Amino acid sequence: MAAVFLVPLYEYSPLFYITVVFVCFLVTSGLVLGWFGLGVPVILRNSEETESSTRVLKKRMRQVKNPFGLEIPHPATASVTKGVTLTPDCLEDCILTCYWGCSVQKLHEALQKHVYCFRIKTPQALEDALYSEYLHRQQYFVKKNDKEEKYCQLPEDAQVVDFGPVPRSRYPLIALLTLADEEDREIYDIISMVAVIHIPDESYRLPCRILYQYLLLAQGQYHDLKQLFMSANSPAPSSSDTCPGERSTDRSLLEKAGLAEDEPELHEENSKDCVVCQNGTVNWVLLPCRHACLCDGCVKYFQQCPMCRQFVQESFPLCSKKEQDEDESTHL
Repeated sequence: MAAVFLVPLYEYSPLFYITVVFVCFLVTSGLVLGWFGLGVPVILRNSEETESSTRVLKKRMRQVKNPFGLEIPHPATASVTKGVTLTPDCLEDCILTCYWGCSVQKLHEALQKHVYCFRIKTPQALEDALYSEYLHRQQYFVKKNDKEEKYCQLPEDAQVVDFGPVPRSRYPLIALLTLADEEDREIYDIISMVAVIHIPDESYRLPCRILYQYLLLAQGQYHDLKQLFMSANSPAPSSSDTCPGERSTDRSLLEKAGLAEDEPELHEENSKDCVVCQNGTVNWVLLPCRHACLCDGCVKYFQQCPMCRQFVQESFPLCSKKEQDEDESTHL
């Protein structure tokens, strides 16, 4: 077919024929070089590059006030036999309910019931969903903005020193925070918070920590709170409180127990500046990797995370331009 076309073309004009052949040669060479990755941006080599060519979407955010806060002030002293101290920090009067030895399966079934069946906005609602699949329950009334420590401990007659080998069928401790006043449940979108807490025992002496936090909404959804990987000089307890050997041991044990998150082992920066230009303030979070490492000026040039090279599907700002300007003027 090409010969039938080229022969009349050569008879018509040899110079034009040579030009057409030369152009075809250049296009073919560019395609081949681009295919083998020699820096010629002519074609895309795989589906990942096709994905990277798409525009990164800005995730639409909705500001929601969370009335619940929970911390573990003394994680080093916590254990199944000695108990644990919790510090709730709530914007309204709340009820803290602690469930020791809660069934893993029943807890996740309860979260699904919150979505499809009924709303878990009171401790009684969660207990109905759990079918009393826990060993011991403790309950405390938490006053508004009161940061008083609450001590939780299994009774001595329970005689529980560990929760068995992995995979475990029970979580050591579940902390439920609910609003005490019924009128407050009509004001806030978030009506309760469920925290899964690891407590050291005879089988696993890993430090006490909050493994998962679930925020339950009045509309029937629930969200898993996840930590952002910041490039700023935020204090990281894993790097300052423990030595590298202990950190690697804890990590391996958590992986065996199925409790470790897929956390990139990346070097933390020592400044609050953008990791690319080293000048702008870090303001953008990249999803799904959750790295916060780019400023307003650099985010538009990246379709892959500069920290882990994962393709960016969505991104959202930590604060608006107006809030940034107000913060800078305050510091000045």
